[in-house]
Amino acid sequence: MDNSYYIHGVNGPVVTVRGGRSLPMMSVVYVGELRLVGEVVAARGDSTTVQIYEDSAGLGYGQPVYPTGKPMSVLLGPGMLGNIYDGIARPLETIEAQAGSFIARGITLPAIDLNKKWEVSVEISEGESVKGGQIFARCRETGAIEHRSMVPPGVSGTATEVRPSGEYTADEPIAVVVDGRGRRTPLTLAQTWPIRKPRPVAARLPIDRPLVTGQRVIDTLFPVGKGGCAAIPGPFGAGKTMVQHQLAKWSDADIIVYLGCGERGNEMTQVLDEFAELKDPRTGRPLMERTILIANTSNMPVAAREASIYTGMTIAEYYRDMGYHVALMADSTSRWAEALREISGRLEEMPAEESFPAYLPSRLAGFYERAGMMRTLSGSEGSVTVIGAVSPQGGDFSEPVTQNTKRFVRCFWALDRSLAYARHFPAINWTESYSEYYNDLVPWYEQNFGRGFTEMRRRILDLLGEESSLREIVKLIGADILPDNQKLVLEVAKVIRQGFLQQNAYHRHDTYMRPEQQMLMLEVILRLYDGAKQLIERNIPVGRLASAGIFSALYKMKYDLGEGATREHFINLVDSTIKSILDEYRES
Repeated sequence: MDNSYYIHGVNGPVVTVRGGRSLPMMSVVYVGELRLVGEVVAARGDSTTVQIYEDSAGLGYGQPVYPTGKPMSVLLGPGMLGNIYDGIARPLETIEAQAGSFIARGITLPAIDLNKKWEVSVEISEGESVKGGQIFARCRETGAIEHRSMVPPGVSGTATEVRPSGEYTADEPIAVVVDGRGRRTPLTLAQTWPIRKPRPVAARLPIDRPLVTGQRVIDTLFPVGKGGCAAIPGPFGAGKTMVQHQLAKWSDADIIVYLGCGERGNEMTQVLDEFAELKDPRTGRPLMERTILIANTSNMPVAAREASIYTGMTIAEYYRDMGYHVALMADSTSRWAEALREISGRLEEMPAEESFPAYLPSRLAGFYERAGMMRTLSGSEGSVTVIGAVSPQGGDFSEPVTQNTKRFVRCFWALDRSLAYARHFPAINWTESYSEYYNDLVPWYEQNFGRGFTEMRRRILDLLGEESSLREIVKLIGADILPDNQKLVLEVAKVIRQGFLQQNAYHRHDTYMRPEQQMLMLEVILRLYDGAKQLIERNIPVGRLASAGIFSALYKMKYDLGEGATREHFINLVDSTIKSILDEYRES
């Protein structure tokens, strides 16, 4: 390596390098005697600026800098599932085994175990023409997921030196591809890819199916499509992390990539503890068998936080290209934006609003645009769904990160602190939230939820909107003078809020609800509303219906469904209650 480069200045994680020509932009360098990992972020003449992904303490003038000429990349291959990484894809469990409880500086490790042997089924033959993205070998990565090794994008030619199926390590050549110019590319189970470069696809497909989460307020009112982007903004304590935990546990994605970006260490510890104990409801196997965790907590180097979301996205795209549906949980993009701001300040760049760099919108766009439902190079379908938490200070949704995020996502789950303090979870405010994916998903909903679902959803939203207006009136004049038809709206909306939208993550039946059960609940609630309107038309007060206990029964419907209660039970309960009250008033 060329060691004519040396440190000229140090400013926190930003190091100025001199010596020879400026280094290539976005290339990796090793800095100082400990060979700390860094990345070139600016070049001016003979001066190069490097951001360090480790603690820069101890670096000083004149220490050597070793360029690699290669971009920041991650080694992708079998063994990533169930693993825990830092922001630049170093396996934390391996680091702990080597260096103890704290990450020692200067450690450079591959993301996967290169000594482990995998039982591989080879799917190409000698002399076969292959192309980028084609699956050439398979192995069982975990009990839940098959790993499909692909020809690297951009590589094509004739397969030679093909070895038979058997046991191989991740870096052991299984075949060699020879292109038209005679260049030879060995095929191994693992491949390297630059984290800031999107992996290529054959085509971007329309989003036509939702990410089913089992969370009623999301699946029914504000769905996100597979391959879509959703934002979860909310102040401290509103439940952003809790919502993402639920989605990671219960969503019907094949692979979960959970990215703790600048969050507190105790929160990531909670994730690790919970996920290690959870079972995948679809397979009955441990949830970690289809999960990858990236832990870049708030006490880790700030530059690594900036790189962490690209590391997570690159891993997600890799599994997408195998034909899997991947959900990337980024918690939180605000901490990532703060890392951008800190590094930008040290680079002495011109600040924009609230001192964030002027390129914040383009960086956010570049991240969210890597999501999507794709036709992969192998011809299969795969998707990356991005769910990014946003942590605006004081819950101010007008701050730059939230506003710029809204420009690039089509699903917005606004968390409300007052709902969280009232113990209403998920604390998603139904008046401020929206989903632009719903119209694209109507055919799927009508096929899987039933043809009447769209109309029921519209009516539920109308009732919630009407209740919101009435509550403003009630604050001024009280509820007693409202006419019975408006009192009915308030009572039914309360059933919707407490019985349907509110969900207990710690209740074994309520933590997840299947789509058909969500449909049943909507049907029963609206059946009660329609029946109650008949009573009001006959001048029967709403209070009589409330005294019959029907509203209380529907509050508990979500629990009773898990105990085996049927649709007929609730339909008969509503109909018999309405009928008995009508008969009672006819006789009187």
